[in-house]
Amino acid sequence: MTETEGQDNARVIAGRYRLRRHIGGGAMGVVWEATDQVLDRTVAVKQLLLPPRLTPEEAEQARKRSFREARLAARLQHPHAITVFDVADDDGKPVLVMEYLPSHSLAEVLAERGSLPPAEVARIGAHAASALAVAHAAGIVHRDVKPGNILLGADGTAKITDFGISKAADDGTLTGSGRFAGTPAFLSPEAARGEQPGPESDVYSLGATLYAAVEGRMPYGDTDNQMALLYAAAAGRVAPPRQAGPLTGVLDRILQVDPAVRPTMAELATELGKLASLSAPAKAGTAPSEGSRRRYVWAGAALVVVAALVVVLVIMLPGSTGTGAAPGQSTSAAPPPPSSSADPPSPTTRTVTETASSTSTPASPSTSASPSAGSATQVVSEYYALMPGNTDAGWERLGPVLQAQGKSSYAGWWSTISSVSIVSGPRMVDADTVEVTLTFVKKSGSRSTERHHLDMVERDGRMLINRDSGAL
Repeated sequence: MTETEGQDNARVIAGRYRLRRHIGGGAMGVVWEATDQVLDRTVAVKQLLLPPRLTPEEAEQARKRSFREARLAARLQHPHAITVFDVADDDGKPVLVMEYLPSHSLAEVLAERGSLPPAEVARIGAHAASALAVAHAAGIVHRDVKPGNILLGADGTAKITDFGISKAADDGTLTGSGRFAGTPAFLSPEAARGEQPGPESDVYSLGATLYAAVEGRMPYGDTDNQMALLYAAAAGRVAPPRQAGPLTGVLDRILQVDPAVRPTMAELATELGKLASLSAPAKAGTAPSEGSRRRYVWAGAALVVVAALVVVLVIMLPGSTGTGAAPGQSTSAAPPPPSSSADPPSPTTRTVTETASSTSTPASPSTSASPSAGSATQVVSEYYALMPGNTDAGWERLGPVLQAQGKSSYAGWWSTISSVSIVSGPRMVDADTVEVTLTFVKKSGSRSTERHHLDMVERDGRMLINRDSGAL
């Protein structure tokens, strides 16, 4: 559109929808925030754009198709789909009047954050799949599922939008132009080959969208060459995911070239919902401060310190070879792990480490209780690969000291983190301690890089992370 925003502020469509500000758009249309002057509510108005250089006959066919598909979109009512309130006429062009959701598209979020953790992607996917499943049951195929058409509200709700190019599966076609609808980067193989897309095509496109969200890269490669994308899409040539974690198996089933072997959208919604439930739901608001995070970790661990003091006291009773030192000052207590940092651990961290270490049972001369470098570092790598999306599996990899903090506090803190990545390490710094440097990105948008010393312990043949000295 050529009008300025100030001029458009005065425009009223269909006698009731006053345009206020431009909030988005693309090849299919321009979206405005507007006021419904009859119901006195904020709405989103999408002015559908006709493709350029159409013949008069093609333009008329496109207008008819747009009006009809707008009416189809209005048939869909679901909490995870943007509701279409009205289909208005703006000088012969169809206008969708829709629910207004203060939000960012998944495409915008990915442009800012790069990728999202598997549990968050599963939650977004479950929301979108549940709405698409209802659409499919009503005979509506979206045909353009992509990150730009999934909106994320401030409370974490995901809603799918833009059914403007969808059509009912039981309706005839008015296209007549041979053009395909959809975005090449997220097309299913059959759609890329020019075949009629069905519900299975939406399943594939949602899978390609989730792949991009969790991997931080396009399923068919990062290229602007549309023909290359179409060629890769037609062949279903998708690189195996590397950081999807628990989503890997689901993505593999969704991104099958043969539509017949993909799950239905309803089945996908159920499976993604189960994966999302493995982690605490996303919470709106500001993540806790670093000091609060340490209190979460060590509040429960303080209980273990008390227990350790009791154990030391029992050891010092008659019959023990101890010197009668006060609890917590046993001369047999192991020293804290050495740190390569110029800044020593805080006094609180050092006290907890020294006292809790006093409960360790010394290894016999013939048997070493220390983990090997390979096994301990592998456990640490695998642990952070799970986080923050799978706190249940992460919890099973913790030793008794860290588990003393309580699972709810543990999951609660991880729910404030959007991603964690290993910057350096993990590496052994002594027989029982692994050093790893991590970058945490919080859901509030803040980022911190921290070096942690993790004390390892072996229980029932499994290597566990028993203590975390926190940021050093």
